[in-house]
Amino acid sequence: MGFGQGLSGLNAASQNLDVIGNDIANSQTVGYKGASIAFSDVYASSQVGLGVGVANVIQDYSSGNINTTGGLYDVAISGVGQGFFVVQNSSGNTYYTRNGQLNVDSNFNLVNASNGMKVMGYPANSTFTAASVGANLQPIKIPQGNMLPTASASVSVQTNLNANATPFGTNGVGSVMLTETAPTPTTSTAYYYKVSGTTTTLYTDAAATTAAAAGISFTDSAGGTYTTAAGGVLSSSIPNSVASAVPSTFSPNDSTTYTNAIPTTVYDSLGNSHQMIQYYVKSAASGGNSIYNVYYYLDGNAMTVGGVAGGAQALTFNSSGTLISPTSSVGVSYTFPAGTTSPAQPLAIAVNYGGGNVTQYGSSFSPHITADGNASGDYTGVTIASNGNLVASYSNGLTQVVGGIALARFNNPEGLSPGSGNVWSETQASGQATTGAPGTVGLASLKSQALEESNVNLSTALVNLIIAQRTYQANAQTIKAQDTVVQQLINMG
Repeated sequence: MGFGQGLSGLNAASQNLDVIGNDIANSQTVGYKGASIAFSDVYASSQVGLGVGVANVIQDYSSGNINTTGGLYDVAISGVGQGFFVVQNSSGNTYYTRNGQLNVDSNFNLVNASNGMKVMGYPANSTFTAASVGANLQPIKIPQGNMLPTASASVSVQTNLNANATPFGTNGVGSVMLTETAPTPTTSTAYYYKVSGTTTTLYTDAAATTAAAAGISFTDSAGGTYTTAAGGVLSSSIPNSVASAVPSTFSPNDSTTYTNAIPTTVYDSLGNSHQMIQYYVKSAASGGNSIYNVYYYLDGNAMTVGGVAGGAQALTFNSSGTLISPTSSVGVSYTFPAGTTSPAQPLAIAVNYGGGNVTQYGSSFSPHITADGNASGDYTGVTIASNGNLVASYSNGLTQVVGGIALARFNNPEGLSPGSGNVWSETQASGQATTGAPGTVGLASLKSQALEESNVNLSTALVNLIIAQRTYQANAQTIKAQDTVVQQLINMG
């Protein structure tokens, strides 16, 4: 007769009490996972067992309740799928945890607030629009500096230009190069013209006060021929293709010289804002098509269009109101957007009118503009998205992704080795970690400003504590009974 069975029972019950007591002690520990003991009987070449042994301590990896905290860096692993935060201690050793109490240390590293380990994740991509998932994991830093300025490079226009607007050429003056062929051939000369209805009158001065003489024949650069009648009236209209696209009387300071205007805020390479205004001037129709000429000014100064300083871009519409020219974006530029003493790079902006966005119908002018580029901005805070992206906000109203939290999963989470600080270590039994962005490859998503509570059910743990206590007492009674029997044998001797 032996005491082994009772002693093994006391030992097993004691370990069970330790596990239950540890669960109760950590019932308020963020991300803690409860555990239970697996017992096994012990035999050795006998029908009578030698007692009980502790086969394993099994952790319960079910999710705990999600509690909203409002903490800026608090984050909970939530939803369907596995997930462990990947953390690294000061020695470079990697661990895994469900504790999402995060904070920023003095070096702006994102760290686990309970153990000080650095949170591992992915860097931002080159355009700061997403995390570079798949890159090597690295400690996540929260940048505190300004957002870099970006020079504007593209402006897209969506609008209708009123087909019923009065052409500016009706009352304005345009210029054209004509070559006199009779009565006395001469070199090409700049003449000025005005259009009134279907009548085109030629002048020798920009003020349109001196009409060209009658009986003179001309040719234009396209080979068209004209003859002046009394008062300088031409025998036919001058095509817009050879006439100046810039009426000599246009002025951005005189609203009577243009049909519509669209202001747009653009930025230079230093983040300085500028106002670019597009002036739309409806010109006389040509060849069955309607013409709008567009002039571009930056802070009141003419921009270069197609290599011509102060030039204009003609928008040509067919009889259905569809833009047929230009077919590609229009390049406009300005050499010193911030002044000659500033090192800001020259502005080069592509203005896009295509894709059916600009029309000429018999309805009102209705502009909608989108432009890229941004000013510099001061860092104001960061939020954590459900996919792990850390999205920084700036005083200029913009945001950008500055990194991404990674999660890990295992083929056998029960094989992980628990350690102090509410962390686990990878083992051969758990298999290697598979990392990825939250919400992908079988990983759960994240919930910001929230924490995952311990999954210990305190009521259940207290009941188990009573049962474990009775088991301990029962095994003690087994030893007591054995002791009584031994005493009887001794007394008999």
